Amino acid sequence: MKTGISLYVSSGIEKNSRIIKKAGEHGAEYVFTSLHIPEETGVNYQEEIKTLLSLCREIKCKVIVDVGPETYKKLGVTKMEELKDLGITHLRLDYGFTAKEVVEIAQSFSVVFNASTITEEELALWKEYGADFTKFAACHNFYPKEYTGLSLQRVKEINLRLKYLGFVTMAFVPGNLELRGPITEGLPTVEEHRGRRDDVVLNMLELFQEGCCDVVLIGDVDIKDREWEGLRCLNKGYVELRADLLPDYEFIKGTIHHDRPDSSDYIFRSQESRQYDQEIKPQPRHHIFMRKAGNICISNKDYLRYMGELEIARKDLPIDPRLNVVGQIDETDMKYLPYIQKGFGLKLL
Repeated sequence: MKTGISLYVSSGIEKNSRIIKKAGEHGAEYVFTSLHIPEETGVNYQEEIKTLLSLCREIKCKVIVDVGPETYKKLGVTKMEELKDLGITHLRLDYGFTAKEVVEIAQSFSVVFNASTITEEELALWKEYGADFTKFAACHNFYPKEYTGLSLQRVKEINLRLKYLGFVTMAFVPGNLELRGPITEGLPTVEEHRGRRDDVVLNMLELFQEGCCDVVLIGDVDIKDREWEGLRCLNKGYVELRADLLPDYEFIKGTIHHDRPDSSDYIFRSQESRQYDQEIKPQPRHHIFMRKAGNICISNKDYLRYMGELEIARKDLPIDPRLNVVGQIDETDMKYLPYIQKGFGLKLL
């Protein structure tokens, strides 16, 4: 999955520089900034926004900027082509552009629209003018005011329709360190995420796997250090899970295991684990009749050519003597397991 951050000029150049540096170090690929926020003013506004854009170029981030009637004046340019020289790669278009203009702009930039408001009529008109929808992106709004956010199901429905046409889909999760004012109650797309701001990684995973989002951005100013580390892992396609393992199976830790693309609802099934070449003998039989959700198992020699395969139970399952139960995912990390699927990975700690 791909991730990104949001920048606000009013946060100050020092803070924004630090956040941009962190974003680069942790693999974020996108930066969103708006030129339409009433609070975003100041004597050195033009100078500061250009400095931020320059810093984003240094870390090779794709920059999404709202574009409206005041954009040229705020950035000190006279024509749209100059925006590319500033490092802007994606234009989120405000009202006032004809279908023909949109398609022409898409020759030079990726164009971004509010995912919730794209109409069938607009799609038909863009197509009529020869639009290549792989150059288009649909980004859901974030919602500062409580109970105005969308449901996850609504986001999924919108995204499935647009992804089918070729759009890149995007949405926001709230931060958990410094929240954007003036309301400071989080900037989520999905309302449910406002109430669990401290679980940034879970919210991002949910939007990626269940909300069908290609890109998930942090809407607020900053996140805590542990979330930055989680972001780094997400950008590499895996999540870190704490686990207790039997001493003879500690070798499992530290390896990134990816779930099979044909994901099972019952187990996480590692694509990599059959590379373990040692013989794995069956465990002694105990009076255990169930594998519990989160049990880490390895197929023993009685499973023939599957010997060495690692799996993790997603739900309670019957015991199988061909499987050795070798560990357990930490209870606090079990919430991530349902979303580690379809080729996504995990690393046991």
